[in-house]
Amino acid sequence: MARPRDPHRRAELLDAIIGHLTAHGVAGLSLRPLAQALGQSTSVLTHHFATKDDLIAAVLEHLDRRQRDRLQALPGWEEGRSLGAVIRASWEWHLTAGHLPLIRLLHEIEGLAAAGRLTGAYVPTMLGDRAEFVAEALRAHGVPDDVARANATLLNAAYTGLQLDYLTTGDTERVEAALDRLVELADSWTHQS
Repeated sequence: MARPRDPHRRAELLDAIIGHLTAHGVAGLSLRPLAQALGQSTSVLTHHFATKDDLIAAVLEHLDRRQRDRLQALPGWEEGRSLGAVIRASWEWHLTAGHLPLIRLLHEIEGLAAAGRLTGAYVPTMLGDRAEFVAEALRAHGVPDDVARANATLLNAAYTGLQLDYLTTGDTERVEAALDRLVELADSWTHQS
C-alpha cells in the first residue's frame, strides 16, 4: 500500500521546485536531475508527482493559488475597490524584483504549451480558471453576467501581453501608459452597470 502524501511536505517541495525552475527554466526539465539538484531522491518526487506533467501541473496550480490569495488580500478587494485599482496593485506586485522570476516562469510554461511542447491539459485549464476568477471579480463589480467572461478573457490577455512586452523590452514608460488605458477600460465596464 502506498504511503499517503503529506500536503505540507508537498507544498515545501513545490516551493523548492519553483525556486529551481525560476533559476533554470522548464524547457529541459527532467525529474532525476531535478531531484538531485534539490537533494532528494527521484522516488520522493515521483511519490508526490507521478510524472513531469503532474509536476508542472502542480507548479502551475501552486503559483495560481498564491496569485489568487495575493489578489484577494489586496486592500479593498472585498470592499468594492475599483477594478482598475486592483489591476494596478496586481501589476505593481507582479513586477517587483522578487516576483519577476515567477512571472517569467509562468510565461515560459505558457509559451511551451502554446508551441505544443507541453502535452498536459493544465495550461488551458489554468487559463480558463483564471478567466473565471477575473469574471467573478467583474460580476462583483457589477458587470453583467453575459459579458463578464468575455471581458475577463480580454483583460487577462491584455494584461499578459503587457507583462510580456515589459519583460521583453523593459520599456516601462510605454508599457505603463498602455496599462493606464487598460485600467481605464476595466473601470469603464464597471461604471456602465
